[in-house]
Amino acid sequence: MTSKSTATNYRARLGVLYQSQYAPELLKELSLKNINQVPKIEKIIVNTGLGKAKDDKKLMETATNTLTKITGQQPIQTVAKKSIASFKLREGNKIGLKVTLRGERMYEFLDRLITIVLPRLRDFHGINVNAFDKEGNYALGLTDQSVFPELSFEETSPAHGLQVIIVIKAQKREHSKALLMKMGMPFTKGENNG
Repeated sequence: MTSKSTATNYRARLGVLYQSQYAPELLKELSLKNINQVPKIEKIIVNTGLGKAKDDKKLMETATNTLTKITGQQPIQTVAKKSIASFKLREGNKIGLKVTLRGERMYEFLDRLITIVLPRLRDFHGINVNAFDKEGNYALGLTDQSVFPELSFEETSPAHGLQVIIVIKAQKREHSKALLMKMGMPFTKGENNG
């Protein structure tokens, strides 16, 4: 009985910091009138497109295993919405996998991404500060899944890329950037702030 109650009471470090420290600080720093205006991460979508290898069973297995291990959730398969002859793509073809993280799992994944995964990238000098969309969401691409410590060497072959989309509820792109900086996201220095 106790193991179940401790599992439900678990709070991710980054989520606790956001509630207790980052949100009140951002309220002041961004001169917002109301705590509900403070930028907030709504969800994180981790996906991988399998492109030309859509019929490769081994790659599909590897990608499914990768996403399950690094997110703690079973991925869903994404399918083509329409046929495109030049890509030899038919409507309904399996073209990728995706996982949507919310709540504690979302904060846990983001914490590991910022503190463990990004610093392990070869020749890493920070992430692009201009990768925000108009709504203030941030997209980050990784070319190889082997930087995640949860995966053994055997589980990273064949290699495939991942895309991480951080969906942020914010009034402006600058607010989204302020939130991610507060959480420790390593942006490259010296680039314009968009």
